[in-house]
Parts: sequence; C-alpha cells; structure tokens
Amino acid sequence: MSSCDHVVLMAAYNAAMNGKLYSAAASLPAAELMRDRQAFFGSIFGTLNHLLAGDIVWLKRFSEHPADFPALRAMASIAKPANLRDLLRKDLAELLELRLQLDSIISEWAGQVREPDLAHVLRYQNSQGIQQKRFGPLTAHFFNHQTHHRGQTTTLLFQAGVDVGSTDLLDHIPNQNAM
Repeated sequence: MSSCDHVVLMAAYNAAMNGKLYSAAASLPAAELMRDRQAFFGSIFGTLNHLLAGDIVWLKRFSEHPADFPALRAMASIAKPANLRDLLRKDLAELLELRLQLDSIISEWAGQVREPDLAHVLRYQNSQGIQQKRFGPLTAHFFNHQTHHRGQTTTLLFQAGVDVGSTDLLDHIPNQNAM
C-alpha cells in the first residue's frame, strides 16, 4: 500500500468510526452527553467537540500546503476555534452536521494527496511557535489524534452503557487475494 493509499484508507476509517460514535452518542439523552465524566474534555459532547476543533485547526494548516488541495478550499468558510475547548455547536445534531461536512472534506482531500506532497515541509505556528515538519508525518498525526480521542469517547460511551462495537482499523483494511 502506498503512502497515498494509506491516507485514503485512514480518511475512510475516520468517517466510518465517526459515524459509529455519533450513532452511539445519539442513543443517549442530551444531559448524559453533557455530563462531566472527569475526562480530559469533560463530557462525551466535549470530547466530540474537541475532535472537530482539532480537525479544523489541522485542515486549515494543511490548506497552506503549496499543492493547494481543492478540497481544502472549503476550509476558508469554517471559522478556526480560538482554542481546542471552544464549543463549536450547541447540540449533537449541529455537531454531527459539522462532523459530516469535515469528514467529506477529509475524504475528498485524501484522494488529492500525491506522494511528492507528503515529502513537503509544512511551516505552521502552534502554541510552541513556528514549526516546520514533513507533511507525511503530520497527516499521520492528524489521523492518530482522531483515533486517540475516539478511543476516549468509546470509553466514555461504554461507561454510559453504550457499546460502540469494534473500532479496529483492521476491519477496514481490504483483504488481498493470495498469489
């Protein structure tokens, strides 16, 4: 599997897992979604919100890549959160609407990434100052960040009595025919 195929696989896995999380979350009353569960981002809703905030920050950075990925032009109309705890929407339905929009952008962008793009050194600023890192490892971080916080969310959901089911990437890797 090429590095570009891996980006596409991760985008598809990301969208599928987000669908499972939101479906599971929708089975709970709003008060349970908002309940402080002593997690890093407080509640199930807070953790789902953080995933969106992080995705927006990274996609806006990725839109500065000289490849000028057409899919990322849509990020110009999405406001960057002031911090990673800013509540982006007031309820799960509105959060889901934004999640679906971002997952669509991510999937389209993933199909536009080419091998030379992954070698580019992307310059961006974060809370620690100016960073310059290769784009390939940054995309790995982007997807790993999502997986990390979805893992937290599945734990919070499980503690609330909702089983999300399998979240294994392995289930999304295509089988290969034996030679």
